[in-house]
Amino acid sequence: QAQLRQSGGGSVQAGGSLRLSCEISEYASYKYSMGWFHKAPGKELEGIAIIDSNDFITYVKSVKGRFTISLDKAKNTLGLQMNRLNPEDTGLYYCAASPNVYYTENTRYSADMYRTWGQGTQVTVSS
Repeated sequence: QAQLRQSGGGSVQAGGSLRLSCEISEYASYKYSMGWFHKAPGKELEGIAIIDSNDFITYVKSVKGRFTISLDKAKNTLGLQMNRLNPEDTGLYYCAASPNVYYTENTRYSADMYRTWGQGTQVTVSS
């Protein structure tokens, strides 16, 4: 059974940076999509950065140019470097994995498509 274990996060002032990590264990699929999801207070869970087994990386508009997703295959670790953080980035962040590759935005960023989840990490950005 695949497991994802998150670390990182915390509190930072606007303009600052944080890094999230997601350790991937017992995940055996040659085809996959892995990504980061953000649950802002009072809002729906939203996919924000996805990487797949084709090494294709996409970001939603709100984080593009500020966040960088990475997958270290040697260390089995998914990372999210978050720069120039603003208060709207506050919330819970989850890493997630799927044994499929998605080619449309609707499926690629949909939480329903991902079956394995990390435990969540809180990020708080103060103004």
